Amino acid sequence: MQQSLKRQEDGQKAVFFDRDGVINIDTNYTYKIEDFHFLEDFFDIARFFKARKYKLVVVTNQSGIERGFYNVQDFLTLSAYMQRSLKAKLGFEMDQIYFCPFLNSIHRKPNAGMLLRAKRDLNLDLSKSVMIGDRLSDMEAGFNAGIKSLYLIQDKTVRSKDKDASHRLELGYKNIDSLLEIKQDF
Repeated sequence: MQQSLKRQEDGQKAVFFDRDGVINIDTNYTYKIEDFHFLEDFFDIARFFKARKYKLVVVTNQSGIERGFYNVQDFLTLSAYMQRSLKAKLGFEMDQIYFCPFLNSIHRKPNAGMLLRAKRDLNLDLSKSVMIGDRLSDMEAGFNAGIKSLYLIQDKTVRSKDKDASHRLELGYKNIDSLLEIKQDF
């Protein structure tokens, strides 16, 4: 009897994007199409990673749903608009969008639930993946999932909260002022 061994394919690499403040301007609980405006640098960085065969994945906390500011259908409608817009502008869309509507959940960042679900769903190797966010909770989620390349887009809010350099060293994230700075590391 001959036994064949099938080589298990290595997981794929992905870039995880927080949505508000990374993909689009954060207008505080963005759920209306008229309030959704892409950040220009996002198009360039999405093209950059797509050309390098990364899966493009959104992981976004959407507690405005549980808080009653909008509902799941509002979120899905805006996500469909975002995908259509990306397809029209770039010729591709995000590979997957994960969201957590709850205030207390294993899927809510800084927990790694959404990233671990993406790992299972998309056969990802998180150690070869990238997390890009604008809040410390994004960095913590990436760190908790085992992602080594973590990028925190700086703004005035984050800078005031990010005074603890030892926390930054512990998580291993890099502060950036623009998405385009990430290119120099790849």
